[in-house]
Amino acid sequence: MTNAQEPTAYAQRLAAVREMIAATCKACGRDPSSVSLLAVSKTFPIAAVDAVAAADQRAFGENYAQEGVEKATTRPDLAWHFIGPIQSNKTRGIAERFSWVHSIDRLKIAERLSAQRPVNLPPLQVCVQVNIDGEATKSGCAPSEALALCQAIAALPQLQLRGLMAIPEPTSDTSTQRRNFAALRILRDTINDADASLNLDTLSMGMSDDLESAIIEGTTIVRVGSAIFGPRTYTNTSATEL
Repeated sequence: MTNAQEPTAYAQRLAAVREMIAATCKACGRDPSSVSLLAVSKTFPIAAVDAVAAADQRAFGENYAQEGVEKATTRPDLAWHFIGPIQSNKTRGIAERFSWVHSIDRLKIAERLSAQRPVNLPPLQVCVQVNIDGEATKSGCAPSEALALCQAIAALPQLQLRGLMAIPEPTSDTSTQRRNFAALRILRDTINDADASLNLDTLSMGMSDDLESAIIEGTTIVRVGSAIFGPRTYTNTSATEL
């Protein structure tokens, strides 16, 4: 895992990200409270999580099942969101230790999470991941498949369908960023129009390099890692676990 840094460095970067979110919301006429910040702690040690949590950050995102389960077990007082690809043999720990899953792209995974979610816990909050820009190597269902997948997931016990997630191909072109994020928002609205019972209220989109475009286009959760935790150093284990 990436080494921890001085606690004050995390707090300063977290404050800067919060200020950026607030300023962008103000500029586009949104209430800052309508955008939740998810601190993506993958590859960083629990000491880094502790330092960011000490600055009043409660929601953390993880991409790798084993690493995330270990952290969630160590800090069960925090809200843990799973945001990475999910293999079938990794679902139990996620179902037992996380409160959100953003990256469901097929019904089989949703069914396993539902079956393995302990009945004494609240329903697992979930989003459907959509391959919004058709990137060949990216996880996510096709936009044309999203409605049917949402309807199937909504019928499962122990899950509460909340919305859609996307990770468009990285680009520094803000018009392309906004076009991709707008497409996910429009898809969410189209799904709600087609089936009002789904009542999707969540858009998980936007990361460190494009969160401003995501906020302008209506995101409700931004997933920010390096802008809070600093640069990552990947190991072979963390890069290939899932």
